[in-house]
Amino acid sequence: MKSISVEQLHAWRQDNVEHTLIDIREPYEREVSHIDGKHIPMADIPAHVEHLPKTHPVVIHCRSGARSAAVTQALTTQIGMDNVHNLEGGITAWAATFAPDMDVA
Repeated sequence: MKSISVEQLHAWRQDNVEHTLIDIREPYEREVSHIDGKHIPMADIPAHVEHLPKTHPVVIHCRSGARSAAVTQALTTQIGMDNVHNLEGGITAWAATFAPDMDVA
């Protein structure tokens, strides 16, 4: 399973590297805070697999990286996607590194 650090994701965003960021947290979690990107709750991922980009990196994130690791692993092993990355530490790591005032749920 591929993973990406918050520092690397930040560099991609600064350098305008094409990627899709997907937040798989529940809507109530996203209401508290979010990073720009798509919102597809974890339970809805199977219904959206066919619409996920295949030509550029897809970064999956949750609060801490555990749920997104499970989704990344499933997309990699069960679907065969090789462009999916888990965001290490999730939005919690992002907030700690780049937005210390951000509330996280």
